Amino acid sequence: MKKPRKPYDDRSDLEKLQSQWWKLSGLHSREEWSAAVVRAATAAEIAANIAIRSEFQKVGSFSSSFVDSLLIWANGLRGKLEKLLIPISKDTERGPAIAALKGLALEVNAVRNGIAHRGEFCSAKKAATTIQKAREFVDGIMRIYEPEFELKERKGEP
Repeated sequence: MKKPRKPYDDRSDLEKLQSQWWKLSGLHSREEWSAAVVRAATAAEIAANIAIRSEFQKVGSFSSSFVDSLLIWANGLRGKLEKLLIPISKDTERGPAIAALKGLALEVNAVRNGIAHRGEFCSAKKAATTIQKAREFVDGIMRIYEPEFELKERKGEP
């Protein structure tokens, strides 16, 4: 008998990140390029959430509800980077590495916003490129904040 899945809202950020990545591989294998890109961008945003939560833990004892409110306020991957993660990590040893990842995140975010807000469609090539950039961003963030975490691939992964 198959073990029931944990409800998404009950999963940790790491579990949510992995779930998004697995979901995108299924979408990609069904040639649902645009939906796969949205999932890749969501995975990138969850990685940013993990980094932001970690930074706030390092600088003080902020309640999780306060940090959650900041994540909502920042509104999206670009906002989370520009309003929270880059400023809070600027004067740390992690700052330069995080700043270097910003370009990848902005490219992924721009494609995602084109799909979500303007109804654009993604070609197979553009989806593969965008998913790869999302992967590089996620891997870069996770190396800094959760070095033991490895984003697992499914067969047929782009």
